[in-house]
Amino acid sequence: MAVIYETATTLNGFLATEDNSLDWLFAIPGEQPDIRPFMESATALVMGSTTYEWLLDMEDLRDHPEKWQDSVGAHPVFVFSSRDLPLPDGADVRILAGDVGRHLPEIRAAAGDGDIWMMGGGGLAAQFLAAGALDRIALTMAPVTLTAGKPLFSGDARWDRLRLRSAERIGEWARLVYDVTPLTS
Repeated sequence: MAVIYETATTLNGFLATEDNSLDWLFAIPGEQPDIRPFMESATALVMGSTTYEWLLDMEDLRDHPEKWQDSVGAHPVFVFSSRDLPLPDGADVRILAGDVGRHLPEIRAAAGDGDIWMMGGGGLAAQFLAAGALDRIALTMAPVTLTAGKPLFSGDARWDRLRLRSAERIGEWARLVYDVTPLTS
């Protein structure tokens, strides 16, 4: 089992525009990266409240909770938030607050032997890294730059913690996968 931060990013390290739009991501023509095999290996998902609300809005899950299974699957979803959020009927969504490390046992237990997909955002990914709970960073880099936006990562991830596992060209995209080395005392 691994905790994997799997996300798309711009060349200059943004996950979304300042107003949380991903229109730039879906406008790229040609061959597209296929993350379905990874999605199928993940047995639990973790995200921040902005990513969760984007998902609800993008898939119209507030008005059509029956679409949850098709959009997310039957996986438990852990959302880190300090506020109340809507929960689609029938979805296994668990709202967590506070320290990432405190919630790791529950998240790992829910994932069983499968991978945990840490979807975003950049601040939450940095918290997982700081807690020594991030095993891999998988970036699908789009041929796009933005003048501003939501950062890919909101913390320090230095070269001594990251080991390049693979680099691949997919059409006009670049896919970079890094293993994260454990914290040393």
